[in-house]
Amino acid sequence: MTAPMTLINGETAAQISVNDRGLLYGDGVFETMTVYHAQIPLWDRHWQRLVRGCERLAICLPSLTTIETELTTLCTGVERAVVKLMITRGSGSRGYASNTTIAPTRIMQRLAWATAPASYSTAGVDVCLCRLRLGHQPLLAGIKHLNRLEQVLARAEWHGDEFASGIVCDVDGLVIEAIAHNVFIIEAGRLLTPALERCGVAGVMRAYLLEHAASWGVVAGIDVIPFNRLQHADEVFLCNSVTGIWPVRRIEQHTYPLGPVTKKLTVTLRKQLAWL
Repeated sequence: MTAPMTLINGETAAQISVNDRGLLYGDGVFETMTVYHAQIPLWDRHWQRLVRGCERLAICLPSLTTIETELTTLCTGVERAVVKLMITRGSGSRGYASNTTIAPTRIMQRLAWATAPASYSTAGVDVCLCRLRLGHQPLLAGIKHLNRLEQVLARAEWHGDEFASGIVCDVDGLVIEAIAHNVFIIEAGRLLTPALERCGVAGVMRAYLLEHAASWGVVAGIDVIPFNRLQHADEVFLCNSVTGIWPVRRIEQHTYPLGPVTKKLTVTLRKQLAWL
């Protein structure tokens, strides 16, 4: 098993300053990534989203060379693991106003690979509809910022492994995502995922599927998806860049088949992305 390891600003450590704005305000962004054969698959996409997040929050992102050098330290000789990369605005004085001269904090954690049950990918998962509703904040929509309190509250709605995840809607009742996954539905053979202009995280696997679906013979798009539309979909699945695709077999009292489009995408992804 891979031993956990943490680098803070390039040095082995396990603590940050109590004045770090990531701790105080969730003022930062992060990426959760697979390590496979000492490499980070889809790294270019993770980096691009990290860049977008830092630009949106006006955080000075360390150079690509710095980040990649430190990731190499964590990944060398590692067969399989998970790396969480966090960039905070850094340590500053008290108050919400930020000092543009402070240096950002780089936190990288290498964590042991934790596998979900194989049945999640093969037989599908049961998920719930969360009572929590996501608020609208277009300035934060799409990016993976450090404030995850909505997700924490949503996951607290059940205990144990009764559900593999939960579907989360916004304050208007529109489907946005699952707690740690993006959501796709299939209607009459067409692949659709919710629009994320007002809230939600635009996942790396979501982007990969949207980009490649046409070359696999599947029409794909982005749309507004009320919950009742999801209920009547032909197929539903969840995805992210660590777990791949989890077909959904039940949401509340609504059941779904493991349909042909989901099967096709799952097989194709496994051929192209060896770690899944």
